[in-house]
Amino acid sequence: MTTQKSGERWKKPMGQSLFDVSGRKVIVTGGTRGLGLGMAEGFLQAGCKVAIVGTSDKVFAVAEEECNKGYDCVGIKGDLSKREEVYRIFNECVEKLGGDLDVLVTSHGIQRRHSAEEFPLNEWDDVISVNLSSIFVLCQEAGKIMLKKGYGKIINVASMNSFFGGQTIPAYAAAKGGVAQLTKELSNDWAGRGINVNAIAPGFLVTNQNRALLFNEDGTPTARSAKILNGTPTHRFVDSEELIGGTFFLCDDKAASAVTGVVLPIDAGFAAYSGV
Repeated sequence: MTTQKSGERWKKPMGQSLFDVSGRKVIVTGGTRGLGLGMAEGFLQAGCKVAIVGTSDKVFAVAEEECNKGYDCVGIKGDLSKREEVYRIFNECVEKLGGDLDVLVTSHGIQRRHSAEEFPLNEWDDVISVNLSSIFVLCQEAGKIMLKKGYGKIINVASMNSFFGGQTIPAYAAAKGGVAQLTKELSNDWAGRGINVNAIAPGFLVTNQNRALLFNEDGTPTARSAKILNGTPTHRFVDSEELIGGTFFLCDDKAASAVTGVVLPIDAGFAAYSGV
């Protein structure tokens, strides 16, 4: 187990963790960038052993960088769009974690944009495969391990598009709606057997995936960015670090022992605001 560093965000003033997740063995998919990397770093800083999953050799560099900081991190490279790869990736993660798993965080995903009448079916299949089907397989395999010991936490990453349809993203919206419903169904199956299954629904973050949609080349907000901020009562985007607090809460055995089947918005108020 690694030594917890000082000065992390999610601590009480006296130096104790706000929520206790220390010592957990954790898989974080999509763990090399954006919100996935932020959550992986949060678990590492809290004293967890973390296996991060990425699609390129960058995953090894990120894991090495975290180990150089004194954390216990391993990187697994693979393609979550391929069914056989999903099983290999999961099994390799568990092997690297010492044959056990306490927490699964599914934060990987892809995006494709076309008007619905022009959306290519091959891209539809790609998005559904990565953003929904692979998540079910990962949850299913994690559930098998967790059910044997009567304990586990699964955190799926849903979206504002789990609630709203969006535009030009029919496959993404369908997949994220599916993630929300899958989370509830798995909770119904497993909550009575020691596994809490929840999801977080991040609001609008500035990531490499959407930066061009939100900001012009000169750094000024786009019209879409202004529309989003005007529809958010706090008039700001969500910081990826702000997702860690909600995730830690859902993983805490005392604070959230009765919380399961929930899709938790972390959105600066976007989902609750009518815009008038």
